[in-house]
Amino acid sequence: MTKAILLLLMALTMPMVVNAKNIKTPKVYIFGFSASFQDSTIYMTDVQEITNVWIESKTKFLLGREHYSRQLNEYLTAQQHPNRVCLVIFALKREDAEKKYLKMRKQYTSKSKRKYDMKYLNTNDFKFSTVNLDIEEEPKK
Repeated sequence: MTKAILLLLMALTMPMVVNAKNIKTPKVYIFGFSASFQDSTIYMTDVQEITNVWIESKTKFLLGREHYSRQLNEYLTAQQHPNRVCLVIFALKREDAEKKYLKMRKQYTSKSKRKYDMKYLNTNDFKFSTVNLDIEEEPKK
């Protein structure tokens, strides 16, 4: 009896493992940002629509973010701008992505931050491409 209670208590106190589900979403809106510790030039891409991407359902995080950041980094390196820190910001709705874009742009173009040289990359200059992650979607119940 004591062993059964002890096993029950151990099972209840062990952390529960919750597997987050990955879901494929028809589209997200994304933009890129790049800065360097070696110069004051900052690059920002336009807000772009990307189709067939994977989202982690619980946190709503874009899966494969590092691949999208690498796309921007490789483009800038090819344009003779190596050693840059690149990141991507995304949203499920265009309006939300544009709000984030404007907020970030304002941070680096305000009068107090004029020490940065902001360069914009439109979709003719650079376009993100969908990353194939080959993730199996969780079965719907």
